[in-house]
Amino acid sequence: MPYRFVSAQFGHETNTFVAAPTRLDDFRLAAPDEQFGSPASIVAARRGTRTIHGGFIDAAATHGVSLTPLLATFAQPGGVVEAAAYRHIMALLLDRLRGSGACAAVLLDLHGAMVADDLEDAEGDVIAAVRALVGADTPIIVTLDSHANVTGAMAEAADVIVGFDEYPHIDMYERGVEAVDIAVAIAAGEVVPTLAFQQVPLLTMPPMQYTKRDPMLSLLRRAWDIEAEPGVVNATLSVGFPYADIRDAGVSVSVTTDGDAPLAAGKARELAQAFWDARDEFDVNLTPVSDVIDHVQQHATGLVVLADGSDNPGGGGPADGTVILRELVARDVQGATVAAIADPQSARAAASAGVGATVTLDVGGKTDDRHGAPLRVTGYVRLVSDGRFEMQGPMGRGSVENYGVTVVLVVGGVEIVLTERRRQPYDAELLRSVGIEPSRRRLIALKSAVHFRQTYHDIAHRIFDADTPGVHRPKFDAYKYANLRPGVYPVSPVVPDPGFSSPEPA
Repeated sequence: MPYRFVSAQFGHETNTFVAAPTRLDDFRLAAPDEQFGSPASIVAARRGTRTIHGGFIDAAATHGVSLTPLLATFAQPGGVVEAAAYRHIMALLLDRLRGSGACAAVLLDLHGAMVADDLEDAEGDVIAAVRALVGADTPIIVTLDSHANVTGAMAEAADVIVGFDEYPHIDMYERGVEAVDIAVAIAAGEVVPTLAFQQVPLLTMPPMQYTKRDPMLSLLRRAWDIEAEPGVVNATLSVGFPYADIRDAGVSVSVTTDGDAPLAAGKARELAQAFWDARDEFDVNLTPVSDVIDHVQQHATGLVVLADGSDNPGGGGPADGTVILRELVARDVQGATVAAIADPQSARAAASAGVGATVTLDVGGKTDDRHGAPLRVTGYVRLVSDGRFEMQGPMGRGSVENYGVTVVLVVGGVEIVLTERRRQPYDAELLRSVGIEPSRRRLIALKSAVHFRQTYHDIAHRIFDADTPGVHRPKFDAYKYANLRPGVYPVSPVVPDPGFSSPEPA
């Protein structure tokens, strides 16, 4: 008889410095259907995609496992999740789990940095609630984003934590496959999962979390070496999400072995020490927008990408900041593109005017006063789109993205991609879907911190991290932490050596 697994996706990356809450409708926008997914709709939406559930589905088929997805939703990163939204989705998940019958394993596709009203550790609550329903003997395998703020409660309730290795997250599919492989081995009695978890008193910012360069490249290779050792099932590095002012924000490591607790604990401490030793290598270098424009105007060859990470919607930014746009327009930079400014009012007005029309709009700056004021521009509408396209990059390939009403507005030498919905423009297919070939532009400003590198790395001559304000600014002096535990570097000026390299007490 084949094994039967159940799965569920319930995710959010919560930026507690964002004032606007995340509501139930935000999760509905990200669900396969109005009921947050049925098994059939989830499989239809995820099969053939490079996502966690895409990996679950294919690996289950490979192993001959019956997979029943119970629920799927992942709201766009933003402010704290309203309690009513969290309770509603949790009730759906638990009701469906109760009604699904016995299973050989539970696969939870979570993020790891969700914060709800009065609940700092939402994923810890999710995993514990599932554990209470399925009992101690049913394995729970949890996949987490590498930006997870992993807690002791999460590690205690899960049997195995499988975190993304790569940032950009180009390995989601592989981690989904790995989770199913491990679940099958546990169900067959071939592996007895033994998990060790270790927090590191360290916060890091996104640009230096990029895994194709040091310090993360060396740390990741070390984790892979450990994972290849006999008896080790999985080694996960979690860089954490520093825009969550909660007790347990920050770096952590998780190591799972086959029944060998001392090995798991020792390898977790080894990885934690490696992270701690590299702590001073995570400082971020930001470049003023004017300097980047100077560079573009003085060098005639090659595409320059300017990452506006401070307004990254992938970390809670409103994506309507105007600081870069204002300077590009003021200096009439030729061959420049800004993508994508989420401004429903302007996008709809330009679309209503129609292709070829000349319009005057107050663009952006409508969400708050932290990302630049609205900018009045006059330009012509070159293209109107429904904002739908299939992603082609390694991150999420095959998934259909939807920006809503999308307009290309041309102001002098600057193209502005205006969208109805707030989305991170990490796949170059967004621009290609609206008639813009990125390799033929001189400067592209993207509201993204790191994910854009998956499709722009090979076509960009230079990449700069912009020195701009915002709720996702990669500098610690922009935030005041009230709930973070004491002694976390570099927020705390003096941090004692955590002693990961010290021998375990007898």
